[in-house]
Amino acid sequence: MTCEGNLRLPYDMENKELLKQFGLTENESIVYLALLELGPSLAGKISRKTGIHRRNIYDITERLIKKGLIGYIKKNNRKEFVAANPKRFQDIMNQQQKEFQSSLPHLNQLYEMTKERQETNFYKGKEGLKTVFQDQLIKKNSEILILGASKATKDVLPFYFKWYDKDRLKNKIKARIISSEPLPKIPYSEIRHFPQKYANPLAINIYADKVAIILWQKEPLAIVIKNKDISDSYRKYFELMWKIARK
Repeated sequence: MTCEGNLRLPYDMENKELLKQFGLTENESIVYLALLELGPSLAGKISRKTGIHRRNIYDITERLIKKGLIGYIKKNNRKEFVAANPKRFQDIMNQQQKEFQSSLPHLNQLYEMTKERQETNFYKGKEGLKTVFQDQLIKKNSEILILGASKATKDVLPFYFKWYDKDRLKNKIKARIISSEPLPKIPYSEIRHFPQKYANPLAINIYADKVAIILWQKEPLAIVIKNKDISDSYRKYFELMWKIARK
């Protein structure tokens, strides 16, 4: 099948992916975008525009009508389909937000019931590491102890720590850091050093009742252990290293 007009296939990928986040299928997104450009259109015209078989157009438009994203006008006993104003997606988003907020207390209750059983968690990749560091910012007026801080953090997460340190400062979370590498000045932190020969890509972050063991490499890995006895033991070890390390 050929396409009419100058709307190219595949359709604008960003817009199509955005619509899919609202629960639309690939073809539903394509048909809605086509109707935005075409205006009121018969199924055959939509089919020619999108390359989707006419039989499927009727199923797709029926689903979009139920979602309130298109309507139709009857002319000579034939349906001309019309896209709803894109502001309709704002209404959907607001409704989803309300539904999520109403469900949040129950979700939190489920989380609180099970979190104590989560002794050890593994995180892979950059997004996984961000989860670990965001977890460190939950408890205000606390302290994070970092043994083995590395400059590799800037290579793996080049922009993240600017915002992390900003939030850490906002929550008044201090950091004490022991590193074998020269580090730039870090806000609300105190840094001490071990000799360069001890430098390695492994770091240990101790916070609250958790210990995060982080391997700073191209595909980073973190193991977070939630256990008060273990975190207390690591904290004592850190204090010993802190006394030995040079300012």
